[in-house]
Amino acid sequence: MAFARSRRRQEANYWPGFVDALSSLLLVIIFMLSLFMLTQFFLGQEIQGRDTALARLNSQIAELTELLQLERANSDDLTSQLATLTATLAGARSENERLTGQLSGIGAGIGDRDSTIAGLESDLLETQQLSDEANAQVALLNQQLAALRTQIAALEGALEASESRDAESRTQIADLGRRLNLALAQRVQDLSRYRSDFFGRLREILETRADVRVVGDRFVFQSEVLFDPGQADIASDGLPELDALADAILQLENEIPDDINWVLRIDGHTDSRPISNARFPSNWELSAARAISVAQYLVSRGVAPARLVAAGFGEFAPLDTGTTEEAYRRNRRIEFKLTEG
Repeated sequence: MAFARSRRRQEANYWPGFVDALSSLLLVIIFMLSLFMLTQFFLGQEIQGRDTALARLNSQIAELTELLQLERANSDDLTSQLATLTATLAGARSENERLTGQLSGIGAGIGDRDSTIAGLESDLLETQQLSDEANAQVALLNQQLAALRTQIAALEGALEASESRDAESRTQIADLGRRLNLALAQRVQDLSRYRSDFFGRLREILETRADVRVVGDRFVFQSEVLFDPGQADIASDGLPELDALADAILQLENEIPDDINWVLRIDGHTDSRPISNARFPSNWELSAARAISVAQYLVSRGVAPARLVAAGFGEFAPLDTGTTEEAYRRNRRIEFKLTEG
């Protein structure tokens, strides 16, 4: 038993050493990992710095490439200019040789030297005169061009001012049109109101007559009220109705303002049965004559002629398209309509 306790003590003594060794190993591993991470960090910084430097070098290389291309282009231009100057120099040398030959010829012909020199001097003077005239013409053209530019500038200014005035005029015209439309609408409303008043008075005056009625915006008198069959002279039985109508129109003239242009239209209508005699060859003449007779009577009662319009429609605007006696009677009528002048 004592041996067993001694054995347990011995076994317990190994475990702490193992733990210490394992801890040391972990510390070493952690240290190595830390060292590896620091190395990676510094390497990353170094690589990033190299990448930045490489990008900067690439940018400089691109700039140098562009400069090199510009220099090459300049070199090509200089080469072209040099070739042009070389050709010009060759031409000048050729001209010099030609002049030298002429001079030699002049020297060989001593007798003709003076005349040749005189001719050359004359040519030189003529050339100088032509050059002076050309310079004067150029100066004159420049002056004319400057004056033309001044005129163009003035015209452009005038055009801009005209366009501005045109825009203002269009705005004013649009505003005037809107106001005119409003005024016309107001006048139409006023005329409608006076028409309603006028028809209201006529209804009160003629409400006892069955043969006088309202159709739409018109007062309709049956022809039998005013005329005998086939006649255009107003019968005495219809004068009271026309007198009442004249009084209503005169009262209306005093009430409607002068700036409202209105007329009373008198329309004559007949039935479709034809008429033909010496006085009225057709229903058209009969209907027009009846409308004119009514207008003339109203003028005799004091109505202004400018406020009356007489028209004949014959049988061409029937109220009833039937062929009965009742339809014929309805179509024989005199209509009064208050409308714009």
